Amino acid sequence: MNPNRITVPGILARKSSDKKITALTAYDYCFSRILDDTEIDIVLVGDSLGMVVLGYENTLPVTMEEMLAHTRAVKRGIQHALLVGDMPFMSYQVSIEQAVTNAGRFVQEGGAEAVKLEGGVRVADKAAAIVRAGIPVMGHIGLTPQSVHQFGGYRVQGKSFIDARHIKQDAKELQKAGVFSIVLEGIPLELAAEITQELKIPTIGIGAGPQCDGQILVLHDLLGLNQDFVPKFVKQYAQFAEQARSAVQKYVEEVRSGQFPSHEHTYHMQSGPLKKVEEQGGGK
Repeated sequence: MNPNRITVPGILARKSSDKKITALTAYDYCFSRILDDTEIDIVLVGDSLGMVVLGYENTLPVTMEEMLAHTRAVKRGIQHALLVGDMPFMSYQVSIEQAVTNAGRFVQEGGAEAVKLEGGVRVADKAAAIVRAGIPVMGHIGLTPQSVHQFGGYRVQGKSFIDARHIKQDAKELQKAGVFSIVLEGIPLELAAEITQELKIPTIGIGAGPQCDGQILVLHDLLGLNQDFVPKFVKQYAQFAEQARSAVQKYVEEVRSGQFPSHEHTYHMQSGPLKKVEEQGGGK
């Protein structure tokens, strides 16, 4: 095992450290290699791939088989970061047995070192069972995308006193279940700060303010590749979509004008043109 590899105990230790946890999503080998060449701590194969890679309207159609295929691809590019697989909709809600079995598939077939599941009190028993099976679990509460229909859309959660109290209870139950960290998504920064202060495990925010123990973003949002919708909490560190469009358009123009392929992008025979070789008897 790589001695410099990020581990679950290492993430837990960040709670008492000044070093923030950094996490991003990845869905393929190419980007996972790029991420792993940085100092990123956690790479999550998120079910957000349904929207940013597969073009679904939301994350609900994503299947276990799709998640496993992408997790395997990402795994091949990871040497340093902690790899977490996101359990898709209906892969853990039905029963404890189903939850443990599918979590095991992420580790055994996908190569993940931990799994993430959405929900608090209602999934705490599943999370605890997965942990008992020896599989680390990352929780996810607040705005949980798999509950988009229940929420009536992607709306900030925990704005009222009652809702905030429920989210705090979710966090406590997940900690009791043995999760090693909790993603806090789409909640007021004041609530995220309270939860972070009260828990003994790290919190990782996405649209939850700066006082969490770490942050996570969807890679395609960070790179400016997601053209459908950019949430308020996203900072675009690049504009890859525009750069890609420009590059492709330039390619189209150069092919049509004959500029590409040029001499430097073309292979050549050592003996000169084939026709000349054949005329000299080289083809006999």
